[in-house]
Amino acid sequence: MALGPYKDLRVDQFDRVFVITLQKAPENRLNVRFAQEIIRALRDIEAELGPDSEGCVITRGNDEKFWCTGLELEESDTNPHANSDGFFPLLATLLDYPFPTIALLTGHTFGGACPFALSHDYRIMNSSRGFLSMPPVDLGLHFPGIGYLPRLKLRPQVARKMLLEAHRWTGKEALADGIVDEIADPKEMLEVALKKARSIQGKSKMGVYSLLRNELWGEAAEKIRGICYVHGRMVTAPAKAKI
Repeated sequence: MALGPYKDLRVDQFDRVFVITLQKAPENRLNVRFAQEIIRALRDIEAELGPDSEGCVITRGNDEKFWCTGLELEESDTNPHANSDGFFPLLATLLDYPFPTIALLTGHTFGGACPFALSHDYRIMNSSRGFLSMPPVDLGLHFPGIGYLPRLKLRPQVARKMLLEAHRWTGKEALADGIVDEIADPKEMLEVALKKARSIQGKSKMGVYSLLRNELWGEAAEKIRGICYVHGRMVTAPAKAKI
């Protein structure tokens, strides 16, 4: 079964597990419209599964080269509220989602894709291709709360490497540093993710999954919600450099 239609993604169902495949050429970069389309897909899946039921969502790229390479930074040149209307609500939606989520990092994961990945409950990365890197320190980019997810989810030394050094991790390095939970061969990634999803899909049926997640990462979720849909003030400045 496939939900939709959608413009730049596809949703497939494997019993109680739904897979969102990002398909925005060439690198799945996020803008307002794409972020809102992902949110719509998440809400459609939530409605399809129903309240207090088993389920899990996997987000993957459509090839072995890219998962997502962050934000379309040029969009902020013409729309200063782009992140407030798109990217931040996407993170907030994932952090409040009533079902377990898995980011299946099929390829390169750069920039804003790192907090996008960290907003998922689990991360599985390509074992043989792709880097993970968050370079705001090199781009002159900041928004309130940018460090919350790295600080809360990663060891202090790893969060420092991510935020202050723009370190590039391979899959094996990301696994060793605890950024991802598993790595897998490109041809086996979906099966590995589905196996994980089926093992955790039952954790949502008592209706407290999101509440318990909030006990762990609620500080980040609250900070991000505070900059969603804000137009009365600037919550982020344009990057000084673009990639």
